[in-house]
Amino acid sequence: MTQFRATTFAIVGIAMLSADAGVAVDAQSIDVELSTLTVHVYKTGLFSAFADNHVIRAPIAGGRISEEGTRAVELTLKAAQMTVLDPGLSTDKRAEVQARMRGPEVLDSERYPDIRFVSTRIAPEGADRWQVTGDLSLHGASRPLTFAVVRGDGRLRGTVSIRQRDFGIQPISIAGGTVKVKDELRIEFEIVGAKRLPDDDVLDRSGRKVSIDKGR
Repeated sequence: MTQFRATTFAIVGIAMLSADAGVAVDAQSIDVELSTLTVHVYKTGLFSAFADNHVIRAPIAGGRISEEGTRAVELTLKAAQMTVLDPGLSTDKRAEVQARMRGPEVLDSERYPDIRFVSTRIAPEGADRWQVTGDLSLHGASRPLTFAVVRGDGRLRGTVSIRQRDFGIQPISIAGGTVKVKDELRIEFEIVGAKRLPDDDVLDRSGRKVSIDKGR
């Protein structure tokens, strides 16, 4: 019985690196209230001085992190919940930009509702520093990313850049192409772990706890 249970835990630990797996028993769920992810969109083009850069809040819908044993991170965002902050825009203009971002020209949130990141490797790079490699699924495409993460004050912080065209998104242009959105986006994140999961629980892909039967 004991050997079977130990084998079960080992399989769970290995499977956490798979996109279809849960997370090992030393995992913490992500505190979605305290964690933040912000996307910075920049303008370019001949008349870019007359246009606006955009700041977008991307609420984290759920996820989990493991900082002990086999390190891993996984998080999910909902495309339809991404919000344009731009304080310099009028309410109507901000709503227009947001609708276009969520619509079929960019995120196509009805067709591709989920944005997900799953790590495949986390390598230490000094005290409280790691290099994270994983797969980002966005707009129906999945691409590898590698970026640095720093831990401090109980938070994991980092910045990563992506290109919209890598995910099949054509950067928006207006005024005959004299004002464009840059292909490259900059993403800043700050992740806070919530309470540790009980030793006999793991999370399934929807974030629900699945208990491991101690009798096995």
